[in-house]
Amino acid sequence: MNEREDLGSSRQRGEIKSVGKSGQISLGKRYAGKMFSVRHQPDGSLLLTAVAMVPESQLWTLREPDRGAIVRGMTWAASAPPSETDLDDLSAKASRLPDSEHSEHSEHSKHSGKTPQPRRSRPSRAGAK
Repeated sequence: MNEREDLGSSRQRGEIKSVGKSGQISLGKRYAGKMFSVRHQPDGSLLLTAVAMVPESQLWTLREPDRGAIVRGMTWAASAPPSETDLDDLSAKASRLPDSEHSEHSEHSKHSGKTPQPRRSRPSRAGAK
């Protein structure tokens, strides 16, 4: 039985809960840590709806065109086998980019006086199967 079916069966059988002295009500351990929207109905009843909250700093991931790009990237990552990265080749490609495209590395070298040295040969994707 999935969670939606489980919630539906609770709704059908109904439960009576008592509000404690602190104003809290226990919904049970299966709801522990979940967030709910509470709507006060005109008849005095309350409607609880499970919700997922997204931090403002991550809202961009749900909006186009970023959302589509993320979905395409995740789809590609699921279907593409991991492979070794030739770091010398990658470093050579990065050195041919305009400064603005690899400013993180150029900023580092300005401050330390050194060029960051890449590690030799590692998988191109962390956590790949």
